[in-house]
Amino acid sequence: MLEKVTPAVVNIAVLVRTPEENPMMRDPFFRRFFDLPDRPARPQVSAGSGVIVDAARGLVITNHHVVKDAQEVLVTLKDRRQLPAQVVGSDSGTDIALLRVKPDNLVAMKLGDSDALQVGDYVVAIGNPFGIGQTVTSGIVSALGRSGLSGEGYEDFIQTDASINPGNSGGALVNLRGELVGINSAIIGPAGGNVGIGFAVPIAMARTVVEQILRYGEVRRGRLGVGTDDLTPDLAKQLGLANADGAVVASVERGSPADRAGLKVEDVVVAINGRPVRGSSDLRNRVGLVPIGEEVELRVLRAGRPVVIRARVAEPFAVSTTVGEAVPQLEGARVANIEPGMPIYGQVEGVVVTQIEPNSPAARNGLRRYDIVVAVNRRRVRSVQELFAAVRGVEAPLRVSLLRGESLLTLVLR
Repeated sequence: MLEKVTPAVVNIAVLVRTPEENPMMRDPFFRRFFDLPDRPARPQVSAGSGVIVDAARGLVITNHHVVKDAQEVLVTLKDRRQLPAQVVGSDSGTDIALLRVKPDNLVAMKLGDSDALQVGDYVVAIGNPFGIGQTVTSGIVSALGRSGLSGEGYEDFIQTDASINPGNSGGALVNLRGELVGINSAIIGPAGGNVGIGFAVPIAMARTVVEQILRYGEVRRGRLGVGTDDLTPDLAKQLGLANADGAVVASVERGSPADRAGLKVEDVVVAINGRPVRGSSDLRNRVGLVPIGEEVELRVLRAGRPVVIRARVAEPFAVSTTVGEAVPQLEGARVANIEPGMPIYGQVEGVVVTQIEPNSPAARNGLRRYDIVVAVNRRRVRSVQELFAAVRGVEAPLRVSLLRGESLLTLVLR
């Protein structure tokens, strides 16, 4: 099995330039004055792994954090050939990135069904860390649906005790049939070392991200306009339910897709598109990966009785046709005021991101179209003019607080 799949796992070397925070530090005189080396910091090289998923088109999946801020990317195959790679797109929310290399006699890995995984299934982790050659470790699926590692992302991790060490990020998690079921991503341990707890992004989630990147150059997350809470055992008992799996509807935005579809407060969403919903974050993950305009089927328990509701996922809100204004400190992004006619007008004060250039500094730092910037460095922002005032004369990094869908996030833009 390994003889067939290991040629699809590659090493990824990334050249990252780290600019000086203060331009004065580029002057040798000032560097000596502050007892710094005569030469500014040189570009740094980091490494990770990746998986070829389409040999005909030269598509390689890896982690977002592996290629973040990349100036140059070089892919090394198992046969030691080296190919320059282009970053097609990247999504910080799921920690998935897509690269493209020249399709020259490549071997792709077959995609498996991560939804069919069960705790106890045997899996193999394959990586190509630090350019030293391929590493293969084995273990079992320790848990499914793990979340809460970062608080910002769309997390539905496969947990495994197969050793996943630094440099293996972006590598393959495969089943014993040689099918790709996950992209190795996160490590919990002292100094990043392996302690038997590793995490991988399910291939079902990675595949959806890749499809959107190929179509749009980014992941476009929509909304249903519903706020939910986890269904706890106490709440389930209060609602007269025997099972504590699901997401309880806590609020429904007026005029939203959920409202038009007939979703009501205290409804319990137990499945979306036929897949069980474990809790509030699980529902958020599933909706966040549904392309805008696509219809979803929600199976709901209302007063204990099953109800099927169909809703069409909408854009976060209607953005005006204005192109928006460019902000030098948010290179690659354009912003505009929230105007009358937008469903969110009068409900939130802030600045809406109308455009993001693919692979721009704003995109690489995690800013997305339709984000609503509400504060910069803890300074409240209610209009484009206030945003310009908040960033004027302020050196990087910037701490930007924003609303994305129904979540409040903080991004550090360098």
